[in-house]
Amino acid sequence: MTINTKAVSILLVDDDEINNFISVKLIKKTLLNTEISTCLNGKFAIDQLVEIQQRNPDELPDYILLDINMPIMNGWEFLDEYQRLNIDPMGKSKIFIISSSVFNNDINKAKSYSLVKDFISKPLSVDKIKEVLSLTNVG
Repeated sequence: MTINTKAVSILLVDDDEINNFISVKLIKKTLLNTEISTCLNGKFAIDQLVEIQQRNPDELPDYILLDINMPIMNGWEFLDEYQRLNIDPMGKSKIFIISSSVFNNDINKAKSYSLVKDFISKPLSVDKIKEVLSLTNVG
């Protein structure tokens, strides 16, 4: 029996560097075998994902944690561009919106995207991370 030791890859897209630092620490505490990369806005993330997709689609991240309010390209624009470019036709990456927004219209908008698995309110916590990872292990 082989044990799959492949790290879980996570792309964190958030313009708040302090938040990213804390989130990375929490994720690493929750899940030992992870590879986490961060992008400070949606445009950087799209560029990075397009590059990965062209190189080897198998290397696309397992999870994308996406903030909504960012400069240059926000979370909604990221989702539109991600869909438009068909970056992940096989649906490898599971996208979660992480936001401090408590507005119902943001939560509902997030759920209107078939790409988005769920809406998680900030701040991230070990429990929220476990919830996200166990949510998706089911399917």
